[in-house]
This record gives sequence, structure tokens and C-alpha cells, in this order.
Amino acid sequence: MTLAARLSAIDTRIADAARRAGRRPEGITRIVVTKFHPASLVRELHTLGVTQVGENRQQELTAKREELDELDLTWHFIGQAQSNKAGAIRRAADVVHSVDRVKIADSLHRAAVDDRLLDVLLQVNLTDDPGRGGATVTEVDALAEHVLGLDTLRLRGVMAVAPLDEEPASAFARLHEVAARVRALEPDASWISAGMTGDFEAAIDAGATHLRIGSAITGPRPDRG
Repeated sequence: MTLAARLSAIDTRIADAARRAGRRPEGITRIVVTKFHPASLVRELHTLGVTQVGENRQQELTAKREELDELDLTWHFIGQAQSNKAGAIRRAADVVHSVDRVKIADSLHRAAVDDRLLDVLLQVNLTDDPGRGGATVTEVDALAEHVLGLDTLRLRGVMAVAPLDEEPASAFARLHEVAARVRALEPDASWISAGMTGDFEAAIDAGATHLRIGSAITGPRPDRG
């Protein structure tokens, strides 16, 4: 199957899932995750109408943005953020999905070099494992209030990955509840970044506004060995 065919197939599934959930497909943003793929693939995706691209690693995000800077793309950083890379992340990303603690928020805030606002999402840990990325469900409100006090960041909503040992629907239902609490603090923070190749239909059912889809569109990741 060609890249264009894979993209079209996913978009059809997104539209069908949205309609089943009583939602408008136009209200859902599809982010294509191009981890480990070359910049040439992103360029090809752009010719197919893709404007939202996601990367997990800061170095890869920076390199691809520099190579493709003439293209009209919105770059999403969806990997675990490290405070010592906050400056590089801020320079390369339009949206950061993985703000999960005060230290990261503060580092991104201090890295501002102009008056451009950085869109950020609060990453929520939906598991009981403290080693997983994300703020706990009980920590999110305080983190949201802290981010709202940083005038170079714009709080857009929440992000999460469904646990491997739980049905995605129940996990995303919890995220939906967390998202409602964040919107109570900031009504414009309406984004819910949830859903990947294997579970995006369940995420749409639970109100996801942004889907992070990789290999189902891009094909298998290149061997980096």
C-alpha cells in the first residue's frame, strides 16, 4: 500500500469513528508521527496535505524542522521532555504535549526568547506506575494552575497514553474527566491528545481532539541498527 493509500485509509477510519460518536470529523486533528523516518517522508506527506507532524526526540525534531523550515507545518513534540533540552525543544516545537511537572514547565518558560506563546499540554499518567511519564490524576490541577501563571506558555489541554494492561475505553474515560477539570480552570484548554494507531477509535469515542498516529500511515520504522 502506498503512503497516500495508508493516509487515506486512516482518515476514512477517523471520519467513520467520529460519525459513530456523533462528532464532526473536522473537529479532530490527525498528527502524523514520523519518528525515525527521513525528512523526505515528511516532505512527501506535506504534498498529500499533511500539516501536523509529531516527533518523539528533540534532536530529530530540530533536524527535521531546520531541513523543512520552508514548509507550512505545525511541529508537535510528543516525547518525554527533559529540562536541559527545554531551549532546543522550544525553538523547534509549536506544541509540546508532554509537560508533566513544574520543572519542565518552568524550563520551557525560561527558554522563551521572544513574545511567541508556546502551546502546551499536560501529560497525564493513567497508570499506577510512578515511573511512567505524566502527572498523576491528582497532581494535574495544581500543575495546570502553575502553567497558567507562566505568561509565555498557553495551556491547551491534556495528553495521555492508554495503559497496556487496560481497555483503552476506560482509560480514556478517566482522561476525559481530567480534561473537564482542566477546562474548569481554563475554558480554552479544550484539547485532548489521545489515541494512537491501535486505539484511536476508542479515543475519539472519549472526546479526543488530537490523534498521534505513526506506522499505520508512515509504514514500518526504518532499521536504525
